[in-house]
Amino acid sequence: MTSEVSFTIDTPRGKRSTSVTYRREGTGEPLLLLHGIGHHLQAWDPVFDLLAADRDVIAVDLPGFGASPGLPDGVSYDLATVVPVLGSLCAALGVDRPHVAGNSLGGLLALELGRAGLVRSVTVLSPAGFWTPSERQYAFTVLRTMRRTAKALPLPLIERMSRTAAGRTALTSTIYARPGRRSPQAVVAETLALRDAPGFGRTLAAGRDVVVTDDVPGVPVTVAWGSKDRLLLRRQGVRAKLAVPGARLVRLPGCGHVPMNDDPALVTRVILDGSRPVDGPARRAAQHA
Repeated sequence: MTSEVSFTIDTPRGKRSTSVTYRREGTGEPLLLLHGIGHHLQAWDPVFDLLAADRDVIAVDLPGFGASPGLPDGVSYDLATVVPVLGSLCAALGVDRPHVAGNSLGGLLALELGRAGLVRSVTVLSPAGFWTPSERQYAFTVLRTMRRTAKALPLPLIERMSRTAAGRTALTSTIYARPGRRSPQAVVAETLALRDAPGFGRTLAAGRDVVVTDDVPGVPVTVAWGSKDRLLLRRQGVRAKLAVPGARLVRLPGCGHVPMNDDPALVTRVILDGSRPVDGPARRAAQHA
């Protein structure tokens, strides 16, 4: 079951109210889950319960995606704005420096949360930002095509397509290596989430000049990449390791861009390993590395 939390953020026009939809379950250290552009918190459904057995899991609809409204008028969707918004969200939920795991756009945001010192650990699955200009252009073209297709398809056709493995492949094979595993209901919901996301265009525009080259000091980082990622090619994982030399680089065999659906057990293990509690001298050493 999802809930909604309202909180105040700083904007160029002063303090404004916004809200975010989230799902929270489990016990243990807090773990924040951030989805990719055009998706919604249900992207984490294949691993949510597995993670909640060991963590206090909070999956959110990013502002302007899923059931979360867009940011207030005049507020940018760039990293300098969205990262503090996520910090304010954590404060509103009573969470202090959670672990964070993010996929694609969510991975880029997770790394920035790490640089800002707002999280305990960072686990990223095919994070955005480690592209060359041509790779970025390719990814953005694919994303815009997916969005146009979702907008062009009437709901009855989306529902019919989702009932067959071939139809689910046509709708989602860009992001899943095993689209046939996705349920018809999930495929319909995520196609509509992509179609209707008010934050899609402005988020994509804000990413045009984003290239990640900086380290994430003082925070344990895990970078995982699907071997069958068709959107952000796996060679970008090598660049991520070069940019964040202390990161643990993990290969996800047989997984696509959104690997939670393709291999839930493997992704769960990677996230739990990456968010393993660090205490005492080890944590202090990590914070001052």
